Amino acid sequence: MLLIRPLQENDLDDLYGMAQNAGKGLTTLPADRELLQRKIERTRESFNQRCAPEAGLYLFALEETQSRKTVGISGIEARVGLEEVFYNYRLSVTVNASRELGVHVRTPTLHLSNDMTDTTEICSLLLAGGYQGGGNGLLLSRCRFMFLDDFRKHFSEKVFAEMRGVSDKDGRSPLWDALGSKFFDMEFSQADMLSGLGNKSFIAELMPKYPIYLPMLPEEARAVIGMVHDNTRPALKMLQAEGFNFNGMVDIFDGGPAVEAFVNNIRTVRESINRHAMVVNKPMNLDVPPEQRVMISNRAFRDFRVTTLPMECIGPDTVSIPRDVAEALLIESGDPVRLAPLKESALSPIHTLKGQESEDEKILDRVRHYRNRHGQD
Repeated sequence: MLLIRPLQENDLDDLYGMAQNAGKGLTTLPADRELLQRKIERTRESFNQRCAPEAGLYLFALEETQSRKTVGISGIEARVGLEEVFYNYRLSVTVNASRELGVHVRTPTLHLSNDMTDTTEICSLLLAGGYQGGGNGLLLSRCRFMFLDDFRKHFSEKVFAEMRGVSDKDGRSPLWDALGSKFFDMEFSQADMLSGLGNKSFIAELMPKYPIYLPMLPEEARAVIGMVHDNTRPALKMLQAEGFNFNGMVDIFDGGPAVEAFVNNIRTVRESINRHAMVVNKPMNLDVPPEQRVMISNRAFRDFRVTTLPMECIGPDTVSIPRDVAEALLIESGDPVRLAPLKESALSPIHTLKGQESEDEKILDRVRHYRNRHGQD
């Protein structure tokens, strides 16, 4: 069974191994044991609510319960830019015109920006080799939206993600070579590593504050602005299916795009339903295709857990859960749980259940309205 839970101290070795295999370009998870240890400690403080809500870092581990091995990680940064200044380039257009000369020129331009300050970021998505496919990446990514939805007071109404930009196998970035390297006396990989370590003061000290006119950059650099690394395409596709869209911001180092969505508009949030757990002892076939599974969360903050179940387990008021799954989720019969489709599908049975739930709410609203009008309790 694959289970989502908060990152723990004993995950360090597995996490370090995944970071090593990820190669260059994964800014938030560099292969640095000391930094990863600090992230684990900060995660523990966040889940135990020993820090201010806006300072929280919530990292989730994907655990293979049989081997107790951590095979994936994803995270939520409650707010960015409150301690260290957060930088992006804003992609815009500068217009120069002369009616007398009959000239009207539109020039794409990059402006250094702090517009994402105080916004929630989803980050640090990484899945170990051998576990891609089978809906594992979907679970790892989308579990975060179930947490965001249940504990909204800790997060902003808008959520964004920075996608890894284009670089080659040696870590060379065309945009960095054409732009960043002219102001920073270091390689792209070194600047990216420093940023990941939290040392971002050098950006403010060395980066030009004036607009960058894209026609002045070589074609190779212009071509990668707003584009993602090949390894990042599946993650981008998942977010787009959730309702995320490019917001006009790009990374100042590699030009990777930022995508954003309001929490209310995220597909997993919109299509989630609530039920009560009914623990059963009968055996159940859990090995079904991703489009026939739902994510199920225990709705707990400190002990947050998510896994998947077949859709056929869902009833009008309850969801049937095998005892071993219930134990992994730390729930008992009668406990409230939340369900959401693992994979988008127009024919998903959960949509019918969601529609029925909405109709039931409408009926209850009419009953309450009638009682209020006639003075009934």
